[in-house]
Amino acid sequence: MKLAVFSAKPYDRLYLTTDHAAELEKSADIEIAYYESALTVKTVPLAQHAEAVCVFVNDVLNADVLEALAESGVRAVLLRCAGYNNVDLKAAERLGIFVANVPSYSPEAVAEFAVALIQTLNRNTHRAYNRVREGNFNLDGLLGKTLHGKTVGIIGTGRIGVALARIMVGFGCKLLAYDPFEIDEITRLGEYTDLDTLLQQSDIVSLHCPLMESTKHIINEKSLSKMKPGAMLINTSRGGLLNTKAVIAALKTKHLGGVALDVYEGEGALFYNDHSGDIIDDDELMRLTTFHNVLVCGHQAFFTEEALTEIGSCTIRNLADFIHGRECKYALVQGIGNPRARISSIPVRI
Repeated sequence: MKLAVFSAKPYDRLYLTTDHAAELEKSADIEIAYYESALTVKTVPLAQHAEAVCVFVNDVLNADVLEALAESGVRAVLLRCAGYNNVDLKAAERLGIFVANVPSYSPEAVAEFAVALIQTLNRNTHRAYNRVREGNFNLDGLLGKTLHGKTVGIIGTGRIGVALARIMVGFGCKLLAYDPFEIDEITRLGEYTDLDTLLQQSDIVSLHCPLMESTKHIINEKSLSKMKPGAMLINTSRGGLLNTKAVIAALKTKHLGGVALDVYEGEGALFYNDHSGDIIDDDELMRLTTFHNVLVCGHQAFFTEEALTEIGSCTIRNLADFIHGRECKYALVQGIGNPRARISSIPVRI
C-alpha cells in the first residue's frame, strides 16, 4: 500500500517514521511518499497509485478533491490533526472513503501556548526583548497586570479548554466557561454561564471551540461590543471563529486591550511556509501586525515533541485499523465495505 503525505515538513517525516511506523510498513508492505505541496484539486495527481492520503489542517478536501481522489483509487484519508472542518464528510461517506482524525494530541501543549500568549501580551515581554537588544532598558509602556484574581472566560471546554482551565485556576483566576456540552471538572474549577455573561465579565477571553456553522465568527462586532473595555482576546483554535475586520475595528477604538492569535481565517495561503521574501497582499493580516498589542503566530500551539509523537502514533494506528478492517476508534467515516460505515455523530472536542 502507498500512503501519500501532503503538506509534509521535515518534522512530519521524522515523526511518521518512528519505530512503530517502521514495523507497520514492514508488516503491511507500506510505502510512504512525502509531498511538500498542500492537497488541492491540482495536486491530486501526486496521490496516483496511493490507497491512502495523510493531510493537515490547511489541506482542502471538498467534494471535488474527494471525488478526484476516489477516481485515482484512494480509499482512506488520515488527518494528522483534530479539526476536520476542511473535509466534506458527507461526500466522503457517499464515496465510501474512510476518514479518521487525531482528536487529542497533548492538549496541554496548546493550553500552555495560550498561557504563553496571555503572559507575553500582558507583561509586554515581546516589546521588552526588542528594546533590550537595542540597549533600551526603559520600562515605560511595559506595565502589565497581575493575573491573580482576574476573570478568564473559556469558550469551548473540550480537552484543550479544560487543560487551560486547570492552569488559569492555578494562577488564582476566576473561571467562566461556555459550552453546550457541560462537564463536571469545569463546574468544580469554575462555573458555566451564557456567552453574553462570559463576554461581559471576563478580563481574558480564550477560544477553544471547533469551527462549525454555529461557531463561525462567534466573535463579531456584536459580541466584541459586549466584552469588557480593555479585555484580552486569545485564539489558538481556528481562525474562522472571529471576524477579523471587527477585531481590527475594536483594536482601533481601544475597546480591546490586546489580541493574540495563533490562527487566522486566511492562513491557508500563508502559514507553514516562508514568505519573508514575498509581498504579502493580505491587508487584514498586515494591519493586525501593526498594533503593538497584537501577537500573531503561525499556528504553532501544537508544536511540541510530545504532540508530534502522539500525532504520528495515532495516525499510524488509524491506518492500521483501516488496513486490517477493524473499527477505528477515531474514524469520522468508516468507509465502504464496513457494516458500521457512518459519519461520526460525536461533536469534535479539541
